[in-house]
Amino acid sequence: MGHVSVDQQRLERTVQEFGARWTRDAADIETYLAAQVSDASHREVVGPLRAASGASGVVRVSGREVAAWGDPDVPEMAFSVTKSVVSVVAGLAFDDGLLMPDQPVHQVVDVPELRGPHNEQITWRHLLQQSSQWEGELWGKPTSVDAQSFRERTEVHGTPPGQGWAYNDVRMNLLAYALTLLFRRSLPEVLRERVMDPLGASDRWSWHGYRTSVVDLDGRRVEVVSGGAHWGGGLIVPARDLALIGQLFLDRGTHAGTRLLSAEWVDQSWAPCPVKREYGYLWWLNDEQVPWPGAPATGRSARGNGGRHLLWVDPARELVLASHWTEEPLDLIREVSRTVVSPAG
Repeated sequence: MGHVSVDQQRLERTVQEFGARWTRDAADIETYLAAQVSDASHREVVGPLRAASGASGVVRVSGREVAAWGDPDVPEMAFSVTKSVVSVVAGLAFDDGLLMPDQPVHQVVDVPELRGPHNEQITWRHLLQQSSQWEGELWGKPTSVDAQSFRERTEVHGTPPGQGWAYNDVRMNLLAYALTLLFRRSLPEVLRERVMDPLGASDRWSWHGYRTSVVDLDGRRVEVVSGGAHWGGGLIVPARDLALIGQLFLDRGTHAGTRLLSAEWVDQSWAPCPVKREYGYLWWLNDEQVPWPGAPATGRSARGNGGRHLLWVDPARELVLASHWTEEPLDLIREVSRTVVSPAG
């Protein structure tokens, strides 16, 4: 590590400039969230909300924090950045031998939602790559109400799992549900113990589901968290803590000499999905300049709410960028990337 140099003055100017651009509408988070859901019959918020308190973010290069803006210790809703964190927890299950990517999920998680000819073909890989094409309802939300599912025009109906792709929060929740049953513990508890505490994260982050997303595990009521924030919930996390997760992936699963996640899982997470090349296990891969045109092809990202919530990891620059409520995220990625110079170029 440490083969890159940072134009510190330019970086400071950049983060100051972007720190002033934030999603002010989200200070009234209920109104803001209602506008994100196209189906009016499913606008009711069923999980916790947190109003935006301003833009915040952190830049880490070569393993240390080199810039910050706003208050990076304030927990903010992360929206679909949460999806990549679900993938982290799935990695822990993989490392424990509980999860084999190509195993049909119903063989280890016996729930009605995974029964039937189509659903019994759904593997963990399908859920992690958003290619399961599962149809159904979970926690009172049918798959059909997630408008994003159709926006990408990659949903192919009537074909087996793995042959179409759709960005769908209800299916994400199915994965979180299956993982909770697999671990027989709440996912935030697993994440805290195995990842966040060892990384030295704060205790200010939290992860939520909906009022109704509770299961009985061996006589205990356990909340099943959501994989996004369409109806509230999801991860609420300070940018500084989020950056630590990015650093863990940049360091291929190790922290301070201790392995927290296998390098194999990091590689699998960043391998392209056959039917959506720019997508891995709930991470975006920028090799083909989607979804970040003009940003480095070496970057990988967790992104929520159009990128207003962002975790950008670029191994070529030893760069981690975490940001909340910062507008024009593509420009942010490009400008911050330009301040990091490798000796080769």
